Amino acid sequence: MSSQSFEFNASNLEAWQKAAIKSAPGGDVSALNWKTPDGIIVKPLYTAEDTANLPYVNTLPGFEPFLRGPQATMYAVRPWTIRQYAGFSTAEESNAFYRKALAAGGQGVSVAFDLATHRGYDSDHPRVEGDVGKAGVAIDSVEDMKILFNEIPLDKVSVSMTMNGAVLPVLAGYVVAAEEQGVSQDKLSGTIQNDILKEFMVRNTYIYPPEPSMKIIGDIIEYTAKNMPKFNSISISGYHMQEAGANQALEMAFTLADGKEYVKTAIAKGMDVDGFAGRLSFFWAVGMNFYLEIAKMRAARLLWCRIMKGFDAKSPKSLMLRTHSQTSGWSLTEQDPYNNVVRTTIEAMAAVFGGTQSLHTNSLDEAIALPTEFSSRIARNTQLIIQEETHITSVIDPWAGSFMMESLTQEMADKAWAIIEEVEAMGGMTKAVDSGWAKLKIEAAAAEKQARIDSGKDVIVGVNKYKLAKEDAMDSLSIDNVKVRDGQIERLKHIRATRDGAKVQGALTALTDSASSGQGNLLELTIQAMRLRATVGEVSDALESVYGRHRADTQKVTGVYAAAYDSAEGWEQLQKEIAEFADHHGRRPRVMIAKLGQDGHDRGAKVVATAYADLGFDVDMGPLFQTPEECARQAIENDVHAVGVSTLAAGHKTLVPAIIAELKKQGADDIIVFVGGVIPRQDYEMLYDAGVKGIYGPGTPIPASAKDVLEQIKKAVA
Repeated sequence: MSSQSFEFNASNLEAWQKAAIKSAPGGDVSALNWKTPDGIIVKPLYTAEDTANLPYVNTLPGFEPFLRGPQATMYAVRPWTIRQYAGFSTAEESNAFYRKALAAGGQGVSVAFDLATHRGYDSDHPRVEGDVGKAGVAIDSVEDMKILFNEIPLDKVSVSMTMNGAVLPVLAGYVVAAEEQGVSQDKLSGTIQNDILKEFMVRNTYIYPPEPSMKIIGDIIEYTAKNMPKFNSISISGYHMQEAGANQALEMAFTLADGKEYVKTAIAKGMDVDGFAGRLSFFWAVGMNFYLEIAKMRAARLLWCRIMKGFDAKSPKSLMLRTHSQTSGWSLTEQDPYNNVVRTTIEAMAAVFGGTQSLHTNSLDEAIALPTEFSSRIARNTQLIIQEETHITSVIDPWAGSFMMESLTQEMADKAWAIIEEVEAMGGMTKAVDSGWAKLKIEAAAAEKQARIDSGKDVIVGVNKYKLAKEDAMDSLSIDNVKVRDGQIERLKHIRATRDGAKVQGALTALTDSASSGQGNLLELTIQAMRLRATVGEVSDALESVYGRHRADTQKVTGVYAAAYDSAEGWEQLQKEIAEFADHHGRRPRVMIAKLGQDGHDRGAKVVATAYADLGFDVDMGPLFQTPEECARQAIENDVHAVGVSTLAAGHKTLVPAIIAELKKQGADDIIVFVGGVIPRQDYEMLYDAGVKGIYGPGTPIPASAKDVLEQIKKAVA
């Protein structure tokens, strides 16, 4: 048979379509299409016709527009950097983890800070009693930083720090710790996240309002460009957007639009674009939509090159998008958790095929707690196996020329560019964030996704399909929050007793004056204050006295969950029961969804509030960062039947019993308390003993939790 028989042509395609019609459901070939969460139609078959008119198919890696990778040889010469993002309660424990990880094949350090540090509070502040040392390491001063990096040579090891709100004292503390280790600023390499616009949209670890926050970012870009040429002054992050519910197109569009805004900010300070743009980096989430994640990373490089050309950037380093990636934490499941090893491997492969420059792989137990040493080793070895055993690194951009991947890359680029143009029409990302529009877009995507999972439309193995009849208990890491906080308070007392208080106050006053006048560089002044042993909280307070502390609106989307929930019978029955309750009691069941402490991760809270409202509950949203006392007072004033506490940052053992005690103290122990989120099963008994009426861990269908809450309310009012 001649090779001519195998060539693609119109008659071959027609023959395929006839064959496909015979086997397609209902004889409809379009039923084989997959509509992505981004609204892109992915076909089961792609041909040369799909790429015939694409402009960038024949480009090369290392050359404009960098679609195939920012470096010419990519992993064939140097694989991506293996990072281990971690922070464990104290600087001592975190340092021990980093040193072990580096000895076992890690190639850089990525620091996770606790929420008290993120929000600019010292560990002895009364608002952070339940947060110190939880979900990251507590850092109050240079002394903590010196312990954190003890025996880690900062002139050789790249350090990435996820910090945005308290970015000035944390970055300054790192610089001073390095100086006292004998490492000058020009030798430091790594990245500070420094991406505040994303915080206002999703993660909420901000301190100051948007405008002064942008001033801080500009000062950091300016200072590092002059003094820290190897250090990335900003990591523009889409990761937390996807974790909060954004689909891939939204994540890419909003992240690139944020980057555009930061470039404008630096240029407005009088900086030349090629003087700083080469040290901007990006940070993507990589989830379970394998093809989309690869296409997203390729498309993002294409669009960033286009954006920077618009700023008249000339240097290739200014035009190329470099990125760190992290596998999804949200995709990890509490149920059947060893499946998470497979999920993380698939996501790591997507990141590598997409061309990441560094990668963190999540551990299998992170759906319920900080990772153990055992699970961290598996996560790290996942990357080592891909690098060392598979030969994947031998080929640069192996998806190049794929009819499907090239077409999908262009569709992702077009979809994201349309959103970027929408943002520009509003006046840029700062205005899109200020208006609340961007946040609501992400929350709507999150509600829709959760509804598809709860109705079984989207399969999660071990959660809504192929479930185990019995789940085995799993060991998880537990942090003694009280012990950590006591230790930090003692260190703070010692620092304050042994430093020159007058000089510290003078440095803090200089910071306040700079914030007030707009003159001087805030990072430079913060470094001077931290050298004198000012604390993270004192620096933050010095600026807050001028800038104030930002408070977010508590808007919620409506109708989105109900529209996407694909199981009408159970839904309608529950709506009927809620209506019957209202008829009988003269009002609908009323719940307040609350976040306590400094945990700003509000995806779960917002999705639950949306779904409960769609079902017919009256729903109040408590403001972020409430104390148990404030939450109890609002619940009583709003006359709610129940308070639902959403927790993702391990503060449940302290804060949930505290809200129950406060309700009782204020004479409202008839208000029931339920809890949802990241809660290890070994903590359930303690919470029930404290008086919790319902616990709904990851993977609980929202209608199931709503039915249970309704039954508990009925009992309470009977």
